[in-house]
Amino acid sequence: MKLRISIARQGMSLLDEHGRIVRDYPVSTAAAGVGEMSGSFRTPRGCHIVRAKIGAGQSENTVFVRRRPTGEIWSPALGEAFPGRDWILTRILWLSGCEPGHNRLGRVDTMRRYIYLHGSPDTVDMGRPGSHGCVRMRNADIVELFDLLPVYSEVDIRED
Repeated sequence: MKLRISIARQGMSLLDEHGRIVRDYPVSTAAAGVGEMSGSFRTPRGCHIVRAKIGAGQSENTVFVRRRPTGEIWSPALGEAFPGRDWILTRILWLSGCEPGHNRLGRVDTMRRYIYLHGSPDTVDMGRPGSHGCVRMRNADIVELFDLLPVYSEVDIRED
């Protein structure tokens, strides 16, 4: 299994070992566009792998900070109480770049930039850019993907 993420289409496809699409998901990538530089708040391009899966067994809408559950469960009231918070919910697939100098090592290291595929509040629009660099997904979709995709699976992020 591998993932192909299209920035232009704001969509992600789960592919089987023959390259056939198994599932399609709407996503939301960075509001600032694409880019690999640390601090850019952009979604990195190129070949990546899922380095770690975080959140197995947690409830849907579990809030994560620094990859750890806070004990909070996101709700509209919690969202209103913290309107500027960048919500990372439910599950995290932590990405690591595979291309030294492009998305791995130095100032372009995807993993050191803490770029994830993660769940978001149901109020967040999918299908349009809006994240701070990560790839946001609907909670039900990240739960499904988390269970289907093994660690070290390939994730290809493309502009097309």
